[in-house]
Amino acid sequence: MSQPASPSEVPPVPSHASRPESQPESQPESPSSVDPEAFKAALSRFAAGVVVVTAHETHETSDTASGDDVGMTATAFLSVSLEPPLVLVSLRRQARMREVLDAQPLWAVSLLSQSQRHVAGRFAIPGRVSDRLMFADVPHQHGAISGAPLVGGALATLECRTHQIVEAGDHSLVIGEVLSANLPSPAGQPLLHFRGRYRSLA
Repeated sequence: MSQPASPSEVPPVPSHASRPESQPESQPESPSSVDPEAFKAALSRFAAGVVVVTAHETHETSDTASGDDVGMTATAFLSVSLEPPLVLVSLRRQARMREVLDAQPLWAVSLLSQSQRHVAGRFAIPGRVSDRLMFADVPHQHGAISGAPLVGGALATLECRTHQIVEAGDHSLVIGEVLSANLPSPAGQPLLHFRGRYRSLA
């Protein structure tokens, strides 16, 4: 076994050898200088499709399992990947749906048609009292895979399983793996959201 070199055997460091450079101190992040109202106004000029995100929230009791259907309107929805099929929806961290998806990994998305403004408006109401009443007179059926409500007459419906959740500012980006895709009303026109209002293509 080789013996460690004695101090006299250690070769001297050349005088021209580079020495570690001092690292600059990290600077604290400066607050954004963008005016919030200007930011909102700019993004309102981006026309977006309107969807309803739904899930079936299960409550375990001492002798039975019960649950409520939960839904919310969203416009921050997009496709992420084809292989595997992934979609993304952005939810406020304080949103009820965000709380539900912490416990329920299965959910669904219904892409609304232009004739479904009333559905979009209903599920966008803040501070609603009863989730159950929200579905009372909205035609829907429960997905075979997710158990989540699928809005009748929607252009398309997707059943998803949560793949990943990314926290970003005051929102959570929920990425879902698509488990099923159907086209209840493929010939319809989409409902759009532009400058704070629901609009149609025509």
